[in-house]
Amino acid sequence: MKLKKHSILIILMLFVVNTYAQKKQLQLEDYSKWSRIISPTASADGNWFAYALRPNGGDDTLHLKSLNPENLERIPYASSPTFSKNSNFFAYLTKPNKSESEKLRKARKPIPSTAHVKALNSDHKFSVERANIMAFSNDGKYWAVLKDKPENAKSDVRGADLVLYNLTTKTALNLGNIVEFAFNQKSSHLAYLVDAEDQVGNGVFVLDLQNMATRSLDSDKAIYQSLTWDDAQAKKAEWSSKGNQLAVLKGNKVDSLIHQNNELIVFTALDKSPVKKVLSNKANGFPSDYVISEKGRLSFSNDGKTVGLGIKEQEVKVKMSKDTIANVDVWHWKDDYIQSVQIVRANRDKNYTYNAIYHIADDKFVRLADDDLKYVMDSKHPQYRIGRDDSPYISDVNWGISPADLYRVDINNGSRKKIEDLVIRTLESSPDGRFYLYQKDTAIIAYDLQTDKKTNISEKAAVIFMDMEHPYPHENPTFGVAGWTKDGKNVILNHKYDLWMLALDGSKAENITKIGNQQEIRLRYISLDSEEDWIDTKKPLLLTAYGDNTKKEGFFELNLGSQPKALVYEDLSYGRPVKAENADKVFFTKQTFVDYPDYYASNSKFNGQKKLTDANPQQVEYAWGSRKLVDFTDSRGNKLQGTMTLPADYEEGKAYPTIIYFYETMSERHHQYSMPVYDDRPHFSTYASNGYVIFMPDIVFEEGKPGTSSLDVITSAAKELIKQGYADENNIGLQGHSWSGYQTSFILTQTDMFKCIVTGAPPTNLESFYNNIYGSSGTVHHGIMEIGQVRMGYGVTPWTHREIYQRENPMFHIPNIKTPFMILHGTKDGAVDWSQGLELYNAARRMGKEVIFLSYPNEGHHLANEANQKDFQRRMNEYFDHHLMNKPAPEWIEKGVPHLKKLYEKAD
Repeated sequence: MKLKKHSILIILMLFVVNTYAQKKQLQLEDYSKWSRIISPTASADGNWFAYALRPNGGDDTLHLKSLNPENLERIPYASSPTFSKNSNFFAYLTKPNKSESEKLRKARKPIPSTAHVKALNSDHKFSVERANIMAFSNDGKYWAVLKDKPENAKSDVRGADLVLYNLTTKTALNLGNIVEFAFNQKSSHLAYLVDAEDQVGNGVFVLDLQNMATRSLDSDKAIYQSLTWDDAQAKKAEWSSKGNQLAVLKGNKVDSLIHQNNELIVFTALDKSPVKKVLSNKANGFPSDYVISEKGRLSFSNDGKTVGLGIKEQEVKVKMSKDTIANVDVWHWKDDYIQSVQIVRANRDKNYTYNAIYHIADDKFVRLADDDLKYVMDSKHPQYRIGRDDSPYISDVNWGISPADLYRVDINNGSRKKIEDLVIRTLESSPDGRFYLYQKDTAIIAYDLQTDKKTNISEKAAVIFMDMEHPYPHENPTFGVAGWTKDGKNVILNHKYDLWMLALDGSKAENITKIGNQQEIRLRYISLDSEEDWIDTKKPLLLTAYGDNTKKEGFFELNLGSQPKALVYEDLSYGRPVKAENADKVFFTKQTFVDYPDYYASNSKFNGQKKLTDANPQQVEYAWGSRKLVDFTDSRGNKLQGTMTLPADYEEGKAYPTIIYFYETMSERHHQYSMPVYDDRPHFSTYASNGYVIFMPDIVFEEGKPGTSSLDVITSAAKELIKQGYADENNIGLQGHSWSGYQTSFILTQTDMFKCIVTGAPPTNLESFYNNIYGSSGTVHHGIMEIGQVRMGYGVTPWTHREIYQRENPMFHIPNIKTPFMILHGTKDGAVDWSQGLELYNAARRMGKEVIFLSYPNEGHHLANEANQKDFQRRMNEYFDHHLMNKPAPEWIEKGVPHLKKLYEKAD
């Protein structure tokens, strides 16, 4: 019997080994076989699910899946899936394939889209060519498509054809010269704006969808725009009482002025006898030389009594020739924002408008924002808004924080009252706008806009709600707001693991989940109802769950007063569930390192899970690795964790070539699927398929010691992998990009423990980087250096603390380098200037170090061009293979590539 069992075991082992041997090793050439799921969409009745598969470098294919009975339809070159709310119809767009689209782009021709609608329970289909925008009415009776203008249309005519298709009678109505359209939420009317040649017939119109009668609300030789219904942001319960008011801007351009002078027109009682109200810049209280701007957004208040608008100062056009005007930027020490920030924000600032309110019934204008208080937030409160003034605290050092003074603004007269000085961390408003939460020092303050009262609602709590493990040296943030209770008396706040319910009058604070901290499970409230503003604590609460140490994920249910109970809690990662609007059915993803995040459906208790998609069935043909959590301790005593990817054919006790990839906290990616894609990162699925171990450790940084902290953690991690027998101590490499590009560059200068290093977009000289510009935003790096990722400490500059900067600066230690390394950098990097990579290359070259610099012209912080992405993937793989697996070096590693032999320069 024992001999038989032993024989069976040997046969099984041989079978497993043989199975792995038969599987293919994943290579760059295989990446085109992998697809990602985009645009997942479920019908309201939960019986249909649509999604597109987008292969690497390929064309989208839309999939329409019937769940009962099961059926799958594939639609090539399609996107933008949409279901009607009654779940009877399905719409989508098609475009030419990528190859044809590229030809059209090169010919500078538009890429046409065709809109399609089809019945879900019959073969009926209707299409509209040259489509721009499409929309269903909420009752599912109509489908509208606004077409693009014909190529030969006059450039100053904005209007195009609008096709209104009756889904019941299968008949189409064509409306000409339409520039904007919108159904109201209850689907009783379609509003549209006309913009025709010579402005003849321009105006605002509404079509009664019950009797198909059209009514002209206003018509003139003018430009109409910004069409807005009063129910645009309304919840379903409000639809029947709203959708009877409409706002629009009307104006004309004047050649001698920069900004268009508009009137705001509001139409009320559209369900009865329409009433027109007009606001112009001649109204009482309207600032002189200002206009109502189309650059501002129109919005009705929740009670429908006011319309929010934007105003802007008028400017006179001055004719000037650039040939006679000096092109100079004056950088001044008194500038609020340095010139580079002003340049990047120029378009935003040109289009900025100040908030104002129009009271419809009183025909009254009230300005809310001005230069003294630029930011006034929207709110559902009928009288008050919150204003922010950040001007006293503008600083080059601000990073990750937005300090400001807070004000209460009365929309009836524009008066202001300061609430609080210097608030660095704000949270949110209650759904009705009555309460506003913010953090002051370590306290959570609830400000009652109605009574003008501030209450410390966290005072009774046994904890503080500030994240004390926040990694950057500025005011720590909170863990966030879970929601507001339906009775209006409490707010539920997140703590590290648990949820706390805090009374808004400050009388009570209670941990309502309790087990989170005990079991180190992070519990967070999640709503499946998109209409929900408040949390009904009389009903079960759905919670997401994440095991901090186990990396398990799932969903718990909480009945207030009881402990949360697990619905599902598994060793994998769940995506955020989305509920079908009218059915007890939820849609969500599940993933592990091995399993692509395909979609599943179940009921709202996550029972009866059924897999809906299979994005990458070809994966079974390839050797794939596995993941394992590894705990370790650095020399400072920090207990840390990392996620390790083992080779596909891993043998217990065998040490493997190893790549350590890191940034800050990485173990949370334990269940992240390793999608083979074209980019500039190492793909663990590929490296594991080809015999590598890959490790992603968490890092704890000390203020003022960014490089030495990382050095400690990474060398400690490497020693642990060697100790446990996973890593070949003679063949360990590092790879890092951006912030970890700095870390790899620093480690490069401190130890010869690693066989080779690949560093991407690295800040390499902390002293010059301190004064570099973040090209994408225009900001100087003072903030990120002192209180951001680099964490040198507030006020710690290269001049006040030179010794610290030199200690942590890779460029100061170039002579110590003993390890071959390779640099990746794009010349148009908007985050870390290309000169940083160049400095490291030049210094290392001068010191006779073994360095290769891969410089990609016109690329940004990450490679975007597919050819460049593939090139870097190939070179990085060859570099690691040569150094860590002793494979022969290709010629470019041994000798480089002379510029005249660069293939790109020879291409057409």
